[in-house]
Amino acid sequence: MIRPATPTDLPDVLAFWNPMIRDTTVTFSSEEKTLASLSAMIAARRAAGQEFFVAEDAGRVLGFVTYGQFRSGNGYVHAMEHTIILAPEARGMGLGRTLMATLEDHARAGGCHIMVGGVSAENAAGVAFHAAVGYPEVGRVRQAGRKFDRWIDLVLMQKLL
Repeated sequence: MIRPATPTDLPDVLAFWNPMIRDTTVTFSSEEKTLASLSAMIAARRAAGQEFFVAEDAGRVLGFVTYGQFRSGNGYVHAMEHTIILAPEARGMGLGRTLMATLEDHARAGGCHIMVGGVSAENAAGVAFHAAVGYPEVGRVRQAGRKFDRWIDLVLMQKLL
């Protein structure tokens, strides 16, 4: 089931998101999320008309997708950037596609014109997933991120909604 996140979902989200932050280059950030920071992010997104959706199966959250404005300023109010993360055991089940479709429908209904995915170039599965759901590569920012003492490229992928 795909639905908006509730406070009781947050421990499950943290349980699969923080290891990715800590141990991989899926995200360039090395700052783990907390209940407070995640709650604040969701509240800010909702206040802006955006959402944080979760995929739940048998009472357990297995993934999420969320979005926010791509860049600040009123010239970008129709351009959004998303984040999608699945628990390792949830990959290959179609949840990512369902989460993205739900997100895109929500964003489109709110007046969004484009959705951008910023994907680590080291995340080949993430790049392939985005391409498969209609996000062609539109740019590459060389050495945009630094993690684990190395520079990593950022692949920009975009879909017109």
